[in-house]
Amino acid sequence: MPLLTCARPPSAFAMVRRDGGPQGRTAQPSLAFRVPALPPIAPVLIQPPRFFALLRRSPAPSRFDPRPLFYIPESRQQLILCCECGTAIPPNPANMCVNCVRSIVDITEGIPKQATVHWCKNCERYLQPPATWLACDLESRELLALCLKKLRGLTKVRLIDAGFVWTEPHSRRIKVKLTIQKEVFAATILQQSFEVEYVVASMMCPDCTKVMAQNMWKAMVQVRQKVDHQRTFFYLEQLILKHNAHQDTINIKEVKGGLDFHFAQRSHAIKMCDFLASMVPTRSKTSEQLISSDIHNGTSNYKFTYSVEIIPICRDDLV
Repeated sequence: MPLLTCARPPSAFAMVRRDGGPQGRTAQPSLAFRVPALPPIAPVLIQPPRFFALLRRSPAPSRFDPRPLFYIPESRQQLILCCECGTAIPPNPANMCVNCVRSIVDITEGIPKQATVHWCKNCERYLQPPATWLACDLESRELLALCLKKLRGLTKVRLIDAGFVWTEPHSRRIKVKLTIQKEVFAATILQQSFEVEYVVASMMCPDCTKVMAQNMWKAMVQVRQKVDHQRTFFYLEQLILKHNAHQDTINIKEVKGGLDFHFAQRSHAIKMCDFLASMVPTRSKTSEQLISSDIHNGTSNYKFTYSVEIIPICRDDLV
């Protein structure tokens, strides 16, 4: 509730006179006290401060913490001096800093920093020893695994991380950054990172060699049709491309009256004959030719020829 106070000023002059006698007597001199007049005072409205109302609604939290105060001294790590260079370092079993340990022990010793990777430029496959060719993209998982298998000495250390370092695609160089760990002293493990550079050397795979060389095929399929037009072969061409039946061929040669398909394996030629028989009516013959033989181990080398003849009628012909 607001408090209302009003101060009433005294009169301008107050005279105090002492009349001792009745009316009519001569006025005797008396002592008077003169009080100066004060200016009027206006009414003052006093309101309580706003924070008192806030205290009534929700009392403010007390800043006094009843818990006792304790002094906790700041802990400092103890340091020692390196036995080689005298640098202040945290204590460790070797009593040496990292730079001194690296100058004394090289954990990358025994791991080659350069290696060679063989690559076929025709089929763009990489050689995985001893005789496996893999199709890998640049900076792929398969290529990284192939590169790591080329390095000797990784079994003596612990491989932490491995990744490619970007190089120009035409530079014929592949760089791999490795991070390894190894225990050098008692309870002292040293970690180090280094790069290995691989030189990509061109080498032709056996399959591409057979394609480039003459008479290196293992089986051949001869497709013939005794007609004056080639509408059937045009139709077969579309079917072969649609079903991707030519992926195993090493060479396709056009001859008079048909086509010759060369294969590196006999099973691929048999697969082509079955495909042609399922698309058009045919009849086939098989022949083989002895190329070489070994009488000591009883092995022989043959070439197989499959002659496939298509009936001499075509689609939309009148029979």
